[in-house]
Amino acid sequence: MSTFVPAEVFPPGYFIQWELESRDWTQEDLAQIMGRPLQAINEIIKAKKKVTEETAKELELALGIDADWWLRTEALYRLHHDSKPAPKVISKRAALRRRAPVRHILNRHWIEPTDDHDELERRVMRFLSIESLEDKPRFAAAARQTVYGEPATPIQEAWLARVRQLAKTIPASRYSNEKLEAAIEQFYPLLMSPDESRHVPQLLADAGVRFVVVEQIPGLKVQAVCTWLSATEPIIGMSLVRDSIDNFWFGVRHECQHVLNGDGKEGAVIDNDMDRPDETSEQERLANAAAARFCVDQEALRNFVERKITIPSDLEIRNFARIQKRHPGIVAGQLRRHLNAYDRYTSMLAHVRHVVVTTATVDGFGITPAIN
Repeated sequence: MSTFVPAEVFPPGYFIQWELESRDWTQEDLAQIMGRPLQAINEIIKAKKKVTEETAKELELALGIDADWWLRTEALYRLHHDSKPAPKVISKRAALRRRAPVRHILNRHWIEPTDDHDELERRVMRFLSIESLEDKPRFAAAARQTVYGEPATPIQEAWLARVRQLAKTIPASRYSNEKLEAAIEQFYPLLMSPDESRHVPQLLADAGVRFVVVEQIPGLKVQAVCTWLSATEPIIGMSLVRDSIDNFWFGVRHECQHVLNGDGKEGAVIDNDMDRPDETSEQERLANAAAARFCVDQEALRNFVERKITIPSDLEIRNFARIQKRHPGIVAGQLRRHLNAYDRYTSMLAHVRHVVVTTATVDGFGITPAIN
């Protein structure tokens, strides 16, 4: 639809003069009525002086025309006769911030700051690995999420870019499914204690999987991601937004299954809600099933629940966890999913973030790694 552009826009003074003539008044008459100097009235009529809120109210009293009409007329005239048009850089700045969360990228020191807008735009595009603001990063082009199947948002693309940037700094062995399956077997003895989670980054690196933790930025909605630097260089990225032992291990095993299945090679697989039982994607169904089996033997868990007349107590969970050789928080997490009772057993969900960040490649949580 075309935009209407008036052929000519008159200043308030044009209408003031017309009103004076229709009343057979002079500018001096209006000056005396309004208690203003004659020169001030003359400058308003010649559009040399703006109609302010105070002047508009006085004109309403003097001429009987609403103050808001005078203010709208003044604004419209100035809009079309401003001799200093807004610089194009304003629209360019707006376009850049619509494309990427510039404030968060700068605050997290993901790029070097600069007062030169063109240079800032170049740095943002370089960070996102795009050649224009209209491009989508190749690594996010086919991104899918576990909820709604929507493409990655600009905030998620920026977070993904940082995950990949950090992953490039991690030395890792050549990847193979056999190595990753062996690493997963080595995870099992670690499931008894939160402190043992510190071994995950190195075990994954030995299997050829780069493990990165990047703290979330507002609006991210990402728990974990599977992406690849190349067809033989997988990455698991986590935000650790949910700091509990069950979410950590479920997330790690979930993403490992994505890697084993080769998911995410054409674009990141973003997991933003691994608690949803109604997930229909085959990718997610397989990853969820593998993660659940890893956390607790699912048949044993069902039998444990079915034997109970009431909801299992904390003591019963601890005893069951000891038999399963799991930390009680991991069993509690699976029970919360199984019973759809996410308000229960929160006291059993031990924290692991403070342990993981001591050995992982991390951005956030008070850590800002330097990238050369």
